[in-house]
Amino acid sequence: MAERGAGMAADIAEQPEGYARLLEGDHAAAIAEVAARVAERRPRHVVFVGRGTSDHAALYGAYLTEIRLGIPVGLASPSTVTLYGARPDLSDALVIGVSQSGGSPDLTGVLKVARETGALTLAVTNNAESVLATTAELHLDVAAGHERAVAATKTYTAELFALLLLVEGVRNGDGTLPAEERKAIGELPGLAEQVLADRGADDLAQRYRFASRLVTTGRGYAYPTARETALKLMETSYLPALAFSGADLLHGPLAMTDPDVPVLAVVGSGPGGRAMADVVHRLGERRADVVTVGPEDVAGASGRLAVPPVDERYAPLLDILPLQRLALALALARGGDPDAPRGLKKVTATL
Repeated sequence: MAERGAGMAADIAEQPEGYARLLEGDHAAAIAEVAARVAERRPRHVVFVGRGTSDHAALYGAYLTEIRLGIPVGLASPSTVTLYGARPDLSDALVIGVSQSGGSPDLTGVLKVARETGALTLAVTNNAESVLATTAELHLDVAAGHERAVAATKTYTAELFALLLLVEGVRNGDGTLPAEERKAIGELPGLAEQVLADRGADDLAQRYRFASRLVTTGRGYAYPTARETALKLMETSYLPALAFSGADLLHGPLAMTDPDVPVLAVVGSGPGGRAMADVVHRLGERRADVVTVGPEDVAGASGRLAVPPVDERYAPLLDILPLQRLALALALARGGDPDAPRGLKKVTATL
């Protein structure tokens, strides 16, 4: 009988290899080709659609697209198409469906309508034979391989990495990466290995073993990480976890924080990280139990999960790693099996 959590642990450990895989050979060439096609079409706006973990990857893609390409981005509400029968005019748009399995009927429905109404459609999946992949005009295979655990880990970061390479390739115009950019991104597999070698998350799991609820927060590129962390904790430990942007946290929810409500704050470098300094300070004033995820100690925090300093665009590929390990260790400490959370399946079919 397999040891509890062995599948999730193996999935987490494979992520540095997955990063390297997308930088090599056919996978890198395929992403560059798609990026060149997108750059040639010059979309006026971009619409992302995803569910669950993939929706958080899509949110990261939205930040990248607006900041790096200067193109306005929206996140689609699939029910407008699948439940209400809307057919929005998506001509001149790039519509990107993000899904590990590519098997969600609602995402496929959105891409089908988008293509029929004149959009350039792109599927980002871990299954090149999926319905979503074959519905879209273009496809990116995130090449994460079989994921053993129900809770997604390596497919999430593979989606992030593919979207990073896509957006930077579009920005360069021909799908390739400038030499300096390629060198910096090429360091991420090694840095990911370094992060995963740290066992600080295992110790933190013991500290939070009996927590009844938890808050996650971040701003900018870190906000998708906060949302994905909350989802992982809910999926694997059945721990109520609320995710807020740092700005939204100050607009009311701050009132619920106290010494009994742990807060995980993603605080990297760059504008998003600097904006979080005041959030952590305010939480500290309330004597909240704040642990930051980032390269530096932050005033007001009581602990830190350390990650190397990198460009803020790349940080989500490192910041999530100790938080995935925390979800794994916490689930085990609470007596659960994170490989097979109750009530969950690998593919969720929604309309």
